Amino acid sequence: MPADAEQLEGQQRFGAAEWGLRVDLAAAYRLVALFGWDDLVFTHISARLPGQHDQFLINPYGMMFEEITASSLVKVDMQGNKLDDSPYPVNPAGFTIHSAVHAARADAGCVLHTHTLNGVAVSAQRGGVLPLSQQSIFVLSSLGYHDYEGVALREDEKPRLVADLGAKNYLMLRNHGLLTLGASVADAFLAMYLFESVCAIQLRAQSGGGELVQVNPAIIGGAQQQAAQVTKGLGGALAWPGLLRRLDRRLPGYAS
Repeated sequence: MPADAEQLEGQQRFGAAEWGLRVDLAAAYRLVALFGWDDLVFTHISARLPGQHDQFLINPYGMMFEEITASSLVKVDMQGNKLDDSPYPVNPAGFTIHSAVHAARADAGCVLHTHTLNGVAVSAQRGGVLPLSQQSIFVLSSLGYHDYEGVALREDEKPRLVADLGAKNYLMLRNHGLLTLGASVADAFLAMYLFESVCAIQLRAQSGGGELVQVNPAIIGGAQQQAAQVTKGLGGALAWPGLLRRLDRRLPGYAS
C-alpha cells in the first residue's frame, strides 16, 4: 500500500493525533533496534495518548523492535487493561514501570527504558554516572537513581520508583538499565541517546587505565540552559526528522 494510503487509513482508524503518535513511537522502537539498544523483546517504550491522562501505547510483547509498526502498538489503561483487539499481551514489568511514571508525571509524554550493556554496566558501579564528558553534564543535571528490587512486577515498588525519579528526566535503575522521559517521543529518544553515550564513554575512559579528568561541578548547573541553546529550544525535535530519514533508508515500514 502506498505511504499516503497507509497514512489515510491509519488516521481514519485511530484519528490523526493518535496516528501521528503511533508513527513516532513505532519509529522509536525501530531506531532503538537500529542503534543496537534493544534486548530482544524485553524492554519497552510508551507514549501517552493525546488528551488522555490514563491511556498510553506500548509494544506488543513478543514482537521484535524492528518489526513494530504504528498499527501494531497496544493501547492500555492505567490498570493494564488492553483497550484494543491486539493479539499480543503487554510486558507486565513494562506496564509496572511505565504506568507508574505516566501516572506521576503529567509531562511524561514518552517513557523509554533500555537494558543496554553499557547502561547496565554503569548502573552496577557504585559511583554511577561520572562527570567525564560533555554529554555527561546534560544527564547529571537531571539524574536520579533507583535501587534494584528484582523484576519490576510489584505495585508497591511504584511509589519508591516515582520518588527516586522526582522531577528528573533521567533515571538509572541500579543493576538493571536506563530510563528517560520527555514531553514527546523525540525528546525521550534524544535523552536516551545522550544517556547511552555517556555510559559508553565512561566505560571506555575507565578501561584506558589512566587518571581521569572530571568536569567542574559548576558547569553542570548551567547544562539545561546550554542544552536549550544548542538545540535552538527544539529539544529532540531538532534531530527527529533526520532520524526518520535515516530510518526510511535503513528500516522502513514502521508507518503502517
